[in-house]
Amino acid sequence: MTTQEILVKAGQLILSLSILVVLHELGHFVPAKLFKTRVEKFYLFFDPWFSLFKKKKGDTEYGIGWLPLGGYVKISGMVDESMDREQMAQPPKPWEFRSKPAWQRLIIMIGGVTVNLILGFLIYAMMLWHWGETYLPTKNVKYGIAVDSLAGSIGLRDGDKILAVNNLPVENFKAVPAEIILREATSIQVERDGKPVNIAIPAGFIRQMIKQKGTLIEVRMPFTVDTILPASAAEKAGLQKGDKMLTVNGQPASYYHEFVKALQANKNKKVDVLVLRGGDTAKLSADVPETGKLGIGGVSPEKVFDFAVKKYSFFEAIPAGFLKCINTLVKYVQQLRLIFVSKEVKASESLGGFISIGKLFPSYWDWMAFWEMTALLSIILAFMNILPIPALDGGHVLFLLYEMVTGRKPSEKFLEYAQIVGMVILFGLLIYANGLDIWRSLVGK
Repeated sequence: MTTQEILVKAGQLILSLSILVVLHELGHFVPAKLFKTRVEKFYLFFDPWFSLFKKKKGDTEYGIGWLPLGGYVKISGMVDESMDREQMAQPPKPWEFRSKPAWQRLIIMIGGVTVNLILGFLIYAMMLWHWGETYLPTKNVKYGIAVDSLAGSIGLRDGDKILAVNNLPVENFKAVPAEIILREATSIQVERDGKPVNIAIPAGFIRQMIKQKGTLIEVRMPFTVDTILPASAAEKAGLQKGDKMLTVNGQPASYYHEFVKALQANKNKKVDVLVLRGGDTAKLSADVPETGKLGIGGVSPEKVFDFAVKKYSFFEAIPAGFLKCINTLVKYVQQLRLIFVSKEVKASESLGGFISIGKLFPSYWDWMAFWEMTALLSIILAFMNILPIPALDGGHVLFLLYEMVTGRKPSEKFLEYAQIVGMVILFGLLIYANGLDIWRSLVGK
């Protein structure tokens, strides 16, 4: 990956997280102000020892910290990450969080999660309204699949047509690998040479899929030249737009994945390329560079396959966006559940920190991909924050619900200790997840 690609990914990650953090904290800030609770600080990123920018307006200091691990609002009279013991030792003031009724404190605490869920829903709704929904139905993959070595190890073959996973059809071809994991599948049903074939998935396969982080299967697509880079090996060899690949050194290469494999196996060598041009064949000679690429691109899949395209009016996009938000949340919870209950899914192989998240963004600026990732991260942030762990919003909510049900408020000393325990847990998870990222980068996995 080039430096430019890394910077583009990092830029998208920082912008996405900045949007999510500011809006999340705004979800706490607005109800706090509505209930006349003093907010002392509103910060994007953390500011231990110093901040990059700060400005005081009214009772609130607005600023940007130097440590990009989130953000916060400091609400007067609340046991939070600031651990302001001096303030908490004073008698409660009318404008403090602890002086407000429990129902108001509950609304303030769930405000951030609520905003993140609403944001995820709105992004999905607006994306469906603006771009619609386009995907390749599994049934329309007419040339079958191209498999990698892992898929081939269980008996899948190039040209197989996916029928079902665990005997349940998968509408969107792109979702097939994810469904194998989420369903903890034990079989894949395919059509091979016109006949149904059942492929058993052995124990340990799903774990290998997760460790590999590869594609497993791709669409098998005929390779027809569409673009040729100037002064490239392809141009020097005489390849032309519209040429249909047939063979490389006599080996079949009519499908894109076959052509790529053939070139990778012949780096720094001269190869004979047979193409179909018009109604005749043409034999060309090409020098394959060290990269294993000739500098050509094929026609887009949209010109080869029948994609499902659905457009939404503004009012149709609202319920569709809500449904997509709920489905995304459900699938994320299913993935998280596997870490705890599945023998195949290991935390050390599945968890990741900021590097893993950054890799999910494309290496070029794509607004559609950016907003889709931002919606996903917003939903993840909402779920993670509502977990009943002290120091998270969910921990505060848990104690507030206890107070509302029993009529007894936990002591401030108890809340302080709980906050410390929660912060230790969170920092431990943060170090663990990002440590895994660093380790994988060092060992090249």
